[in-house]
Amino acid sequence: MLGRGTQLLAGALTLACMLLVGPSAPSDTLFARSLPVDAVRDVVPNRVMTWNICNPCDESNADRAGEIARYAPQVIGLQEACVRDVEGIRDYLERRYGLVYHVKYGSVLQSWGRCGGVPWSPGGFGQAILSAAPMTDRVNVEYPDGGSEDRGYMAVTTEVGGRPVRVFNTHLAQRRQEAFRAGQTRVLAAAVTRYERAIVLGDFNAVPDAPELTPMWAMAADTDAQCRPSSGGACEPTTDWNSKFDYVFLRGVTPLRHRVQPTSNSDHHLLLTDLDPT
Repeated sequence: MLGRGTQLLAGALTLACMLLVGPSAPSDTLFARSLPVDAVRDVVPNRVMTWNICNPCDESNADRAGEIARYAPQVIGLQEACVRDVEGIRDYLERRYGLVYHVKYGSVLQSWGRCGGVPWSPGGFGQAILSAAPMTDRVNVEYPDGGSEDRGYMAVTTEVGGRPVRVFNTHLAQRRQEAFRAGQTRVLAAAVTRYERAIVLGDFNAVPDAPELTPMWAMAADTDAQCRPSSGGACEPTTDWNSKFDYVFLRGVTPLRHRVQPTSNSDHHLLLTDLDPT
């Protein structure tokens, strides 16, 4: 048995370490997480997120999973996503953080150079949606002209706030390819308008006042109530080059709050939105 003096010394050292190290997950007034990042947790109901995870980039899927687990969204849209990377991220989320997601893929090309595999069986590259609730009626659509690279959108039906909602995830043509993006948004907007309740996640590669986004603004609003085509630069940037390229467009769904979270694990920031469940 340890002596009382030894026990007191051990307790003091433990307390000192706790004070020095502090909590392992930073807090936030709007998106607070009270548990340490390594604890088993549940997803946050009615929270959605979009994130271009950057590819090709030499980033760790464990680190990507840690970024997601910090906010634990109910629905996640990923762009520039290799199937193998998403599988790894999903596995880390479940094993390390206790966050269990269903997944659907919207690959638009098979790419050995981007996603690994072997030449006769390359990895899928494109979009992915993760949802805590089951997903049904997946569609995967390639745009008629992707520009310099194949691009498309995917859509699923899942539940948010206990109600069904159609969730879209897209990645539009690269910068300086405005004409291609204009055609792509027309295709996407036509699909979205078929639904009274829809959430559109994605990297649109265009600033809010870009003409090619007109079809989207005509039938949906961005989660940032201050961000409009005529807002004169009031939109919060979502990229390392200080442009807003990432959006959560909402149709028939009301946002409560949003957050743009910079990260060292991609050149795009995380864009998170808490939605009104009613």
